Amino acid sequence: MLKGFRDFILRGNVVDLAVAVIIGAAFGAITSSLTADVITPMISALVGAPDFSSLVFHMPTLRTITPPSPLPAGYVPPGEIHIGKFLNALISFLLNAAAIYFLIVVPMKYLMKKFEPAAPPAPPATKVCPQCLSDIPVAATRCKFCTEPVAA
Repeated sequence: MLKGFRDFILRGNVVDLAVAVIIGAAFGAITSSLTADVITPMISALVGAPDFSSLVFHMPTLRTITPPSPLPAGYVPPGEIHIGKFLNALISFLLNAAAIYFLIVVPMKYLMKKFEPAAPPAPPATKVCPQCLSDIPVAATRCKFCTEPVAA
């Protein structure tokens, strides 16, 4: 039983997955910081808010709701749409996706293409009729154009 567990843990793909999760978490922190500390302030300078995550749309509510006391963490009052937090998450996602694509996927495709053996050429699907010089299927015994018998 322990031997099977050891073999499972030491398989290459499990170790690779563990390394990928750890590096992904660290990379997520980097892109979150880039989003929150560099890109968001540039965008918020255009919007005019000191903090981009504080961009909120206020919607009219149909009835008055008294907020709970004490306010729970992350409480959003009725009628407030925190679009800035969503935009931060969207920018962070796009940065992560672009970095993964350009720093991992594209180089891996290039390396795999470089080390992949060239595929043998496909056998021809047609042959030339000796009488009329038209293309006919390889398995044909008679030309469909001139009805001349063709050797296999």
